[in-house]
Amino acid sequence: MASGTITSQFTGVDFLGFDALLSEEERAVRDTVRSWVDENLMPVIGQAYIEGKFPKQLIPAMAELGLFGANLPETYGCAGLNNVAYGLIMQELERGDSGIRSFASVQGALVMYPIFAFGSEEQKRKWLPLLASGQEIGCFGLTEPDYGSNPGGMITTARETGDGWVLNGTKMWITNGSQATVSIIWAKTGDVADAKSIRGFIVPTDTKGYSGRDQKGKLSLRASDTSEIHLQDVHLPKDAILPKSGGIKSPLMCLTQARYGIAWGAIGAAMACYDEALRYAQHRVMFDRPIAATQIQQVRLVDMLTEITKAQFMTLQLGRLKDAGTMMPDQVSLCKRNNVDMATDCAREARRLLGANGILVEYHSMRHMANLESVYTYEGTHDMHSLIVGQSVTGHAAF
Repeated sequence: MASGTITSQFTGVDFLGFDALLSEEERAVRDTVRSWVDENLMPVIGQAYIEGKFPKQLIPAMAELGLFGANLPETYGCAGLNNVAYGLIMQELERGDSGIRSFASVQGALVMYPIFAFGSEEQKRKWLPLLASGQEIGCFGLTEPDYGSNPGGMITTARETGDGWVLNGTKMWITNGSQATVSIIWAKTGDVADAKSIRGFIVPTDTKGYSGRDQKGKLSLRASDTSEIHLQDVHLPKDAILPKSGGIKSPLMCLTQARYGIAWGAIGAAMACYDEALRYAQHRVMFDRPIAATQIQQVRLVDMLTEITKAQFMTLQLGRLKDAGTMMPDQVSLCKRNNVDMATDCAREARRLLGANGILVEYHSMRHMANLESVYTYEGTHDMHSLIVGQSVTGHAAF
């Protein structure tokens, strides 16, 4: 047949019938969030990115949809969804923008989850409904200027006093840091060389001695608040501590939850780039035919589709393992590492297919490309996740 006479039977990014493996509820959750992103986020995200501002006006609607801590129990005002549905929420939010997914991911996985996992019943009943409803906005204070990949080396301290705790230290690269009303701060209660003394604290950000300021000059995640936090003689009551937290394992458990969401989110970013590239290729005419009819662009699109499809099935299995309670942290590392790397490649290739138009804010692939460079690095760099999986398969630690 002549070129251009065949109509594709495939739409979207479901070449192998992925949707058939999802429950009706999982598909409904995904489709609801996808529609919300298309109708509410996409019209404003380009300008928010250019201005370097998080679109705070979207927070109430995100809360109303149940996007914060969606996989936590309804008892605490959360949606009580399974982990696959939660992952699909992260996918659709990042299909819009990595910064928006980061906001929801921090709120749920890095603020609500540690309160749920390590907090007292009183703390859970007080804070989780407020965070789920968006009345309180949280951030997660773990990374420090000199301690990123080695968080156990942190030098932030929490000294116990007769009536509570006094915190001192600095945290860096904190998402939501400047707009947060409450912060989960990780600090050492013993000698700074003792990672076993790391504990979590609930810190209202209006506490005297607590200050946050935005990181300036970002070329990535521009529609996300990224901050530096300073703690100077921050006095807290005794019940500010998360009583079940203890050692570096506690914050790492939180990061496992967030990295799981990132694995899904990266697929969404890759989908957005593929969809944009495919539509553009079908309508952009060069030398009297759409560029979709050229071999080089078809190879680009097929490579993108193949890698996205592989990531979908791998990450769905990860979600099923999480719902079964058998998911291991190194399995999350495998998926986070693969999917973010895959998405960065898709974003780059989509940008190239778009040609000169690809650098304009009206198109989304370059914004995703820039954002994904941060996602590639944060919550465990690509290289660190390689070594985590390497240790798992060889039995030898290389770090």
